[in-house]
Amino acid sequence: MDCNSIKKEIEKYFTKNIDKDSIITNVLKSFLEDLNTGVVRSAEKQDNNWIINSWVKQGILLLFKYGDLEEVNNGIFNYFEKDTLGLKQFSLSNNVRIVMGGSAIRNGCYIGSGVVCMPPCYINIGAYIAQNTMIDSHALVGTCAQIGKNVHISAAAQIGGVLEPIGANPVIIEDNVMIGGNCGIYEGVIVKQNAILGSGVILNSSTKVYDLVNENILTNPLQIPENAVVVQGTRGINTDFGLKNKLSIATPLIVKYRDVKTDAKTELENALR
Repeated sequence: MDCNSIKKEIEKYFTKNIDKDSIITNVLKSFLEDLNTGVVRSAEKQDNNWIINSWVKQGILLLFKYGDLEEVNNGIFNYFEKDTLGLKQFSLSNNVRIVMGGSAIRNGCYIGSGVVCMPPCYINIGAYIAQNTMIDSHALVGTCAQIGKNVHISAAAQIGGVLEPIGANPVIIEDNVMIGGNCGIYEGVIVKQNAILGSGVILNSSTKVYDLVNENILTNPLQIPENAVVVQGTRGINTDFGLKNKLSIATPLIVKYRDVKTDAKTELENALR
């Protein structure tokens, strides 16, 4: 089936409470194949703007709705999962390096050539990860998250999903972004190309980011600008109680924009890919 036909069928089935039949089974099978090959994405860039394909999230929800719970045995453990889902299948020709040790990549996501997955990491359904990106240990790439090429997602970083609670937009990380360890990016935040997030930066749709270079405040919908270098800082609470107790709140700060010195510190190592 072509993408337009799949889209129409998914939108039709999503608004109706009907029993599973051979038609929806074939539609969802074609939908999964298109997610796996990157033909279908939850968001696409057009004329430097991101267009959200909300019907893709509807299709993923239908996979849960019309799936039957089954027992899966990998020879060591028993798992219990919907029969419409499961794990993504790879071959050597995919040129994806999945290091041994407890990682899981769900069926229905696109993983580009040269991607490296360090153990243990988890990549959820609907994710799109472009070529030569590194997913480090204990990192999560959530449902429908869009990750560009040559991105480094450091250890224990969390890229949020959109299925529950229902979110309007997926998290989008553009090309050549460096995400430090223990970062968290949630609720449809967009990180533009070449940006750097220092360790521990937390971003969601309501986060205020203070640009110390341009002296302005970035708010909802939150987009981190190209080449921005963001670190986790604090700002004071100026209520009487806050002042009395010398309280402050964590606040991301743009402290600079990338330069030659920054590029040297964050250059990716081609030998790893």
